[in-house]
Amino acid sequence: MSRSPDSADFSADGTTSSDPARIPRDIVVLIGAALIVALGFGLIAPILPSYAQSFGVSNAAAAAIVSVFAATRLLFAPASGRITERWGEPIGYVSGVLIVAASTITCAYANDYWTLIVFRAVGGIGSTLFTVSAGAFLARRAPATLRGRVAGLYGGAFLIGNVAGPLVGGLLSPLGYRAPFLIYGVALVIAAAVVYVFLVGVRRSLRAKDEGAVLPPLSLREAWSSPAYRAAMIGNFGNGWVTFGVRTSLVPLFAAGALGMNAFEVGLVLTAFAVGNAAALSFSGRWSDRVGRRLPIVIGMSLAAITGSVLGLSSDAWVLIALSLLSGLGTGMFGPAQQATIADTVGPERSAGRAMAAFQMAADLPAIAAPLIAGYLSDHFGYAPAFAISGLIMVLGVIAWARVRPAAR
Repeated sequence: MSRSPDSADFSADGTTSSDPARIPRDIVVLIGAALIVALGFGLIAPILPSYAQSFGVSNAAAAAIVSVFAATRLLFAPASGRITERWGEPIGYVSGVLIVAASTITCAYANDYWTLIVFRAVGGIGSTLFTVSAGAFLARRAPATLRGRVAGLYGGAFLIGNVAGPLVGGLLSPLGYRAPFLIYGVALVIAAAVVYVFLVGVRRSLRAKDEGAVLPPLSLREAWSSPAYRAAMIGNFGNGWVTFGVRTSLVPLFAAGALGMNAFEVGLVLTAFAVGNAAALSFSGRWSDRVGRRLPIVIGMSLAAITGSVLGLSSDAWVLIALSLLSGLGTGMFGPAQQATIADTVGPERSAGRAMAAFQMAADLPAIAAPLIAGYLSDHFGYAPAFAISGLIMVLGVIAWARVRPAAR
């Protein structure tokens, strides 16, 4: 008896042996919008901590610009899940992107540190809304046999943007801190327009076919009963600490402060991480669809933990760039498999809003704490301990996934 891709069986770690299927066009549209968003974000990533520091604040205060963004994401995540379920993923995505666009443009005109903090915090509300909406949409629409590949392509779109963005941002450094924020804001408006034109029409078409009816949400209790979901939550905590917390706040400060690198060279460090990530994403999604989620996650997360823990020992720019490249490679190995785990858990017949919101919160919580704690450690004990502790935290995810039973082939 033939079976549709969405009815393929998955074990606890997401293995399937069903035939591959074609990626739906609406997912391709969302991947294109992700590329636009990432290109814009890559412009401001190398300069954001330094922009905050230009107002005469400490390392910890400069790193807090990352924490406040993550804090509002965390606080608004539960509401984002419910808004996604009520409004639908495309409308939630467009609304969130436009909120971030408005926040980013106003950041360009901040005249003091606290004004910048407030504007950046507002952006966190929109960020969590469009992130949850996109994740729920992909979980619902991606064919079961292609969940890893879809997650890899979606992550790859962000990484391609993050490769080009920091390089362009570094070249724009002579224009000052404000120009990249304005360009990023415009890019976000373009992304929102693309999704509105294409995906909102798709949503209406689905409703007309009774395929877009409101799906019953998967409760967190049900999701937590899955060993793979629990491991993904722990792994995402470590990823949030290292990738979204320490890397975006402390690495630029370490490169500029300890190694004396200029804005363009700092951009090269962030780009090296993105290049390694993009290289892994070219195969890791398909890999996890073939062998299951566990193996790519354990290998990739181990590599990211080891390289991330020794960043503070870098003696020059080239060592830092090489370690960042390897760290990105490891992160790219486990990222798609972790994202696909959520789709495996939820399935196509349930709404992923709440499970996706909780998964996002697992990364946002450490993204708040990590810049503050790592910034404090770097101010009082040096950069090496801050990076070493970060690597140890990611090891928790390795342990959690190592305990998930491998798929029965």
